[in-house]
Amino acid sequence: MPGVRFDRFLASTVVLLLLSAAAGGALAEPKNGTMTEQAIDAAVPMPDSANLPPPTIADFANPAAKAALPTDQPQTPAPAAAAPAATPQPASTASEPVATPIAGTVAAADAPIAEQLHDLANGKFDRIIGSKQIRSMIDAFYSSRNYAPIWISDGKANAQAKAAISYLGRVDADGLDPSDYPVPSFDAAGDPAALADAEIKLTMSVITYAHHASIGRVHWSRVSADIEYATVAPEPADVLAIILGATDVAAALDSYEPKTSGYLALKAKLADVRAGKADKGKTPIANGPVLKAGMQDDRVPELRDRLGVPGDGGTTYDKGLAEAMKKFQQAHQIAATGTLTSATLEALNGKAPDHQTDIIIANMERWRWMPHQFPATYVIVNLPDFTLRVMHDGQQVWTTKIVDGKPEMPTPIMTADMKFITVNPTWNVPPSIVNHEYLPALQQDPTVLERMGLKVDYNRDGTVHIWQPPGDKNALGRIRFNFPNKFLVYQHDTPDKYMFAYDKRAFSHGCMRVQDPQHYAEVLLSLVRPGEGYSEDRIRKMIAAGGETDIQFPTFIPVNLTYQTAFVDDAGKLQFRDDVYGRDRALLAILKGDDRKVADIPIEHKEDISHREVLAIPDQPSLFGGRSPFGGGTSYYPGGGDNFFSRLFGGFASAPPPTPRKPVPHTRKVTRSGDTVTR
Repeated sequence: MPGVRFDRFLASTVVLLLLSAAAGGALAEPKNGTMTEQAIDAAVPMPDSANLPPPTIADFANPAAKAALPTDQPQTPAPAAAAPAATPQPASTASEPVATPIAGTVAAADAPIAEQLHDLANGKFDRIIGSKQIRSMIDAFYSSRNYAPIWISDGKANAQAKAAISYLGRVDADGLDPSDYPVPSFDAAGDPAALADAEIKLTMSVITYAHHASIGRVHWSRVSADIEYATVAPEPADVLAIILGATDVAAALDSYEPKTSGYLALKAKLADVRAGKADKGKTPIANGPVLKAGMQDDRVPELRDRLGVPGDGGTTYDKGLAEAMKKFQQAHQIAATGTLTSATLEALNGKAPDHQTDIIIANMERWRWMPHQFPATYVIVNLPDFTLRVMHDGQQVWTTKIVDGKPEMPTPIMTADMKFITVNPTWNVPPSIVNHEYLPALQQDPTVLERMGLKVDYNRDGTVHIWQPPGDKNALGRIRFNFPNKFLVYQHDTPDKYMFAYDKRAFSHGCMRVQDPQHYAEVLLSLVRPGEGYSEDRIRKMIAAGGETDIQFPTFIPVNLTYQTAFVDDAGKLQFRDDVYGRDRALLAILKGDDRKVADIPIEHKEDISHREVLAIPDQPSLFGGRSPFGGGTSYYPGGGDNFFSRLFGGFASAPPPTPRKPVPHTRKVTRSGDTVTR
């Protein structure tokens, strides 16, 4: 029932508004057994938000709309929004003027409707609005207009209403469900009560849509505790004021959706997939035997063409084609064997159910959680793709491989500001790990930490400080990239360079290891401290000189840790990656399950400080010759040999890994000192 849906939404909006008032729009930190903001600040300064605010009246309003704002609503200007994507406009907007009644005046034909709306404060429309607090906000807005309707002029739906109804009917283009935003009928001519009802229903659908488009149909907290964003839903009164003052209602509504290039590219691909454009003009691939790597078959050239795999015109189903087939199978939720099966052939010919749409929609939803526009300079990490990119003025400046968290210790999804780089970092063991893990280990073997290169100090208050000095054996390597955040994760160098030879690199405790940290530092410093000579050579000399040194950023660089299992690459091709952490699975289960009714209501996770500190633990090779310091024989962890840290916190296997195969070459253009080279 629409009333139930609105009740649920309003409950969520109340929660968000209350939290926004107390904490600037972010979820309030739980007080019991949790890490407070002060505790995080004590360890590292909190990141400044990289988010741009939702659209405000300054972006779209005309003078009449500004006059209609309630007097208690702030009117601070916001940064100008990027030009919205072109949206087909309903024919009515071209011929009918947008109605913007002057505050305090009501057209005679609409006076009976305004009289009905006057009962907003008395709870007459609570069956639609549901929440007293939201009702009071809407009432304040309408009261400032003397209860003149927004969507009705001269007793019938006006151009704004028609444009809003048309737009809400096609929000599936953004991966949303139009049924979540029901539109009323304004056909009840001469029935003020019915028209007032329709007025409020459309108002609530528009507010609900703006909320979902701005921060997500599903609140990120329902998917995982390892996600954190500070995006803020727009105030209901601001949404109504924008629509009231907009000369293009569709553009005003569209402005709530993300304008990042990644989102817009996926939106275009969603339309293509739904239209079946990828298969147009292609004849079906013929039936035949199951194909495995090494087999010969006349269909191979067609398979190469369909999957975009280059070849010499031969008919051998080789390993390269089998790998491409695996990726196709993963994207279509078929057993990823690389073998051409009958189910795979049906999917190639468009006869099987296509799950690509769901995966694209899940990724578009995650883009809504993020900042909707990026600044000129930022870093973006795609965890399932194990890549990091530095962006400047809309162009990729540099890219590199990373190692990120293993599935049981996933790297969090978030945005935080990089504030400084540390050369020759010291690693300080978090207090909870010292108390719960290392002190018991020290009691069993007083030499264990010393043999691992860890130092032990005793503070005056009796507490123990365990740390690892800078050096070649330091688990952080020689450089650490700091973007303070509640999860205590960061990016750093690593002595275990061989891990970058793997295609899939989910091996760490949660922090990210960077393949070429010296050049990463040079690229970042060239953007925030240009002309100061921070070249790779200078950074290596700083490393050789020894001593821990922080290089501060005068201007912070937002670091976006994203989870893109579907994305459009630089060549314009739709790519899919494994759901390493199960984020697609969890999100789609919510969108398709009973939780959908309350999916936009945030939930609170009890914070586990120890878990966060474990995420911040780097991996380090053991000095025990393959033996556990506590007995139990030999073990292996892919992040760096027989790993002491990993043994303490799990994640090692009983058998050695396969020898890393030679990686498939990835050709990327990288700008270095003004020259374009291939990496």
